[in-house]
Order: sequence, then structure tokens, then C-alpha cells
Amino acid sequence: MSQSTKNANGTSRAGALRNILAALVLGSLASGCAGNMPGVGGGFGAAPEPAPAPAAPAIEAGKLRVGLVLPLTGAGNAAVAANSLRNAAEMAVAEFSNSNVALLVKDDRGSPDGAREATQQALGEGAEVIVGPLFASSVQAAGQVARQAGKPVIAFSTDASAATRGVYLLSFMPESEVDRIVEFAAARGKRSIAAMIPNTAYGTVVTAAFQEAASRRGVRVAALERYNQDKASIDVTAKRIAALGDQADALLIPDGGEGLALVGPVLAANGVTNARMQFLGTGLWDDARVFGAKTLQGGWYAAPDKAGFNNFAARYRARFGSDPTRLATLAYDAVFLVNALNAKYGAQAFNEPTLTNPDGIIGTDGLFRFRQDGVNQRGLAVLQVGTGSSSVISAAPRTFAPGS
Repeated sequence: MSQSTKNANGTSRAGALRNILAALVLGSLASGCAGNMPGVGGGFGAAPEPAPAPAAPAIEAGKLRVGLVLPLTGAGNAAVAANSLRNAAEMAVAEFSNSNVALLVKDDRGSPDGAREATQQALGEGAEVIVGPLFASSVQAAGQVARQAGKPVIAFSTDASAATRGVYLLSFMPESEVDRIVEFAAARGKRSIAAMIPNTAYGTVVTAAFQEAASRRGVRVAALERYNQDKASIDVTAKRIAALGDQADALLIPDGGEGLALVGPVLAANGVTNARMQFLGTGLWDDARVFGAKTLQGGWYAAPDKAGFNNFAARYRARFGSDPTRLATLAYDAVFLVNALNAKYGAQAFNEPTLTNPDGIIGTDGLFRFRQDGVNQRGLAVLQVGTGSSSVISAAPRTFAPGS
């Protein structure tokens, strides 16, 4: 596990969990109101200590069986995140009016073999759909078993390679965040964007996404520099960015709070400021350490609007007496969606046309939809870094543009 994932709770909880999201790309660790939800094309409405894996709940006759596969006894933050995901899934069942879901909770132990066994157990007990796992390698293992049985998987990895037909990723994909921030920057007149990207697996994903997004938006890539997360490497890279002069009017820095704490001051020391080049970021910027960095004030980043998570977190705290991890909304939305589709479509609830309806739905974290290849697309907000917080400067869309 990456060292950046060692603090999932406490004052930097949001930032630490965003780092877990980034780590999910490595495969090492990978919104809405209560009430009725229309089916696809409608909407949902606008970290505890690890616990031993529970036994599957009793199944009543006529209940929709849903396998919930999570690394409940996985190492470190995996178990913390898994426990929060499980709580959120149970909360979704409780908050859905006349719920017809019975959760079959299975521990995959944070391994592909465990995921394979857990999925087989859930299917053997009558699961019609699998929710989870969390790790990319576990998603692939669970997906192989579920697809052979003709059952869909709604999983939480951010690694797009884990997705395929019938295996859908309900997660925060870096590709969507990069596309949104480049689109917004272009709309604000930024025509030449440089990128300073960490030498990580997350950085590699972002690099490809940035090049594709720039091409689609007619934006020039002024420079694409990679750096190791140490001061010497960052200093060399910052000097290259500084040498661009007026050739770039924006700078993408897709790093988290820990990395930006090093990058920001080095850029400033080399004369690269937000006033000179508009700083751009991804959802990793949604971190108290970023909001407290003077060098990043005024920067723009793409992420889900916080209102949905804040509403969810308040209900979660009232129910469980602790804060949810940032990933918890994924399990809530997945189980709420399963319940709603079953209520509206019955036997057709989990076929591909229903799950991949291009209209999408509104979840806790805003608009999303599944593509046929299993990857999701989200409607994201653009936020601006302020002193101690951030504010929305471009609202998340409520519908997908025709043909998008």
C-alpha cells in the first residue's frame, strides 16, 4: 500500500481518502437524499475501525439477493474503507422505500482469489448482481466468475482496465476529471496548457487523458513534464515549466495534498504562480492541505459537488456515530440503484440496455452513467481553491449533452 494512504481519518480525512482513490489506479487499493428514486433517466434526488467479516444476512423468500464483495479483512486502509462501504450499502437498503434487497456480505480478503471465492459464494446463494469489489485485480477476478453466470458487477476500482461489458465501475475516474477541467479551461480562453505530472500510475493515466482531452478541445499541449516526488526532481521540472515563458497560459498539476506541498513552493520559487499560469487540478485537490496552501489559491479543479456527500455524511454520522470514508457514497449509490431498477424494471433491471441508458441518473455525487465498456462518465463541478476551502465556479451538469 502507498504511504500516502496511511491516514484515512482525522483532520485530513478527505485528502487521505482521495489518496486512496489515486492508489486504486495502482491496483493496490483501488449522493443523494433518502426516499424514492426513479429508474434510469431519473435520479436519486438531489471511518470506523475494521471489523471482522460478517456472516451473510438471513435471506427472506422473494427478496432480491445482492452480493456485496469487499476487503473487510484486507490490510490497513482497505478494511477501513470496506467497513464504511458496507455501512453505506446497509444504509441504502434502510433508506429506500419498501426495499426489496437482501445483502449477501462477503469478504474477499483484498485478494483476487478471495474475490473469486466470495463471488462464487454469493452467486451460489442466489445473488442477481454483485456490488464490489474494491481492488482492480479483485474486480477482474469477480467479473470473470459473474460473467460466466450471466450476472452483472458494479465495482469500485478507478482502473479502467478492470471494466468490461457486464463489469461496471461506479468510481471517481481520473479521465472524467481531466476532461472536465480541460473543457472548462478552454471555455475560459486557455488555449495552451502545460502539464507537470507525477511519475506514478495515476500520473500515467492522467497523462493519456490530458493528451486526449486537449486534442478534443483544440488546446495546445505546451509541455508535458513528469517528476519524481522529491525536491530535486520537482525543482528540475519546475525550471522547465518556468522556461516556457508566455507559451503556456495554464498548468495542470494532478497531484494530491502531500505532493502539492512540495510542488507549490518550488514552482513559486521559480516564478511560476497562479497569476502567471492558471493552475489546474483533478479531484485529488479536494484536500484540506491544498486549501491551506497559499501557492495554490485561485487554482481550479474538477470534482463532484460536495453538497451531496455532505448531506450523505450527516445521515451516516447520525446512523453509525462516525464519519464515512469518501468512498462510501459509491456503495450507497450502487445499492440504491439496484433497488430502484428492480422496483421499476423487474426482470429487465440488470440487462445491458437498462444499465447503460445514455440519459444516466443523479446519484449522491451527481450525474453519472455507465458506458457499454463498463467505464462510467460523471457530470462534475469545477471548484476554485480559496482560503481554507473551495467554492463551485461551474456547476455540475444535470443532464448529459446529446451525442456526448
